[in-house]
Amino acid sequence: MDKGWQHHYDLGKKAFEDEKYDLALQHLDKVAAEKNNFADVFNMLGLIYYSGLRFEDAIKSFQKALEINPNYTEASLNLSVIFNELGRFEESRQIYAMAKEMRKDSTTYLDPYVRGKIANMHMEIGIIYKDLGFYPEAAEEFKKALTLRPEFADIRMNLGVAYRDMKDYGNALKELEDAVKANPDFAMPRIQLGLTYFSMGQAEKAKTEWLKVLRRNPMDKMARMYMNLLLQRSK
Repeated sequence: MDKGWQHHYDLGKKAFEDEKYDLALQHLDKVAAEKNNFADVFNMLGLIYYSGLRFEDAIKSFQKALEINPNYTEASLNLSVIFNELGRFEESRQIYAMAKEMRKDSTTYLDPYVRGKIANMHMEIGIIYKDLGFYPEAAEEFKKALTLRPEFADIRMNLGVAYRDMKDYGNALKELEDAVKANPDFAMPRIQLGLTYFSMGQAEKAKTEWLKVLRRNPMDKMARMYMNLLLQRSK
């Protein structure tokens, strides 16, 4: 059973770093077939093709890397080298000049997969801070994670919870509502939204959110637990 493109990305990159280019090519080809927006994958493929004297394939790969990220200096220089070796000196000069201009640009590029991994690292650090009661520090880590992957509902949910723990209910509600919108099928943000309303003394709004979870999944343990708490308090 194929373990997915992430598995091939990790193995391909490791094989490339170990200069096992045939093995790297097998894995990176699978990544490129599924994910065509990873500039570093196409740069590595270009270098593999170059080492195998497959110059036209290398050129196409470096050009693809630059199409994804026009500020990719390494891919520009690699392309310039190939053009120079093929005697295409004017193209080499143009690409080299472009690469020099790129080095003046401080803009940093991260491929989506790497961006996601760093975002998750910030989230994990934030959770540690939150568990230790350092809520402002936790919130800062979650915000750093969101700058990298703003679409990750679990990061936004954790930021909302940190705000709630800081009694900043306005921001807590905003982040949790956005997390619910980002992934309506993910029950936990809605459960946390209900818990935030409950913390604010708005039991009916809390009940509304937890009932929405239970309509989707009547067996959701956390939603049922909080609903039972509400029923006990209403007696």
